[in-house]
Amino acid sequence: MKILVPADGSPYTKRMLAYLAAHDEWLGGQHQYTVITVVPAVPPRAAAVLDKAMLKSHYEDEAEKVFKPIRTFFNRQKIPAEFLAKVGPAADQITAQAKKGGYDLLIMGSHGHGTLGNLVLGSVATKVMAGCELPVLLVR
Repeated sequence: MKILVPADGSPYTKRMLAYLAAHDEWLGGQHQYTVITVVPAVPPRAAAVLDKAMLKSHYEDEAEKVFKPIRTFFNRQKIPAEFLAKVGPAADQITAQAKKGGYDLLIMGSHGHGTLGNLVLGSVATKVMAGCELPVLLVR
């Protein structure tokens, strides 16, 4: 099974990884994992005055902060994973990758704000579920 795993480095990502570790059916060589993180874009006016190499380095550093503990997790489980960093609105980038990557499943952590919280705060998980055609497993 080809699985997309959006990650933001939050405690909810850690819960999702703990869920994977606690359920043997998700671990092992029969699955192919792609971990995606989305770094918010630097505002256009600020980006215009920054050197492109500096901006690229910023995005890479921010992504690596999220990836480092997740790489450790997958290495400990002896599971190969691909790591993919994108820049922009998180829900849009995750949904686009889900559509073009040919995945069978998307597994992500959710803050679990509920209906009122989603209305006020918005929810990446809600937007991803609305935009994805593949099954989504939310871990709270």
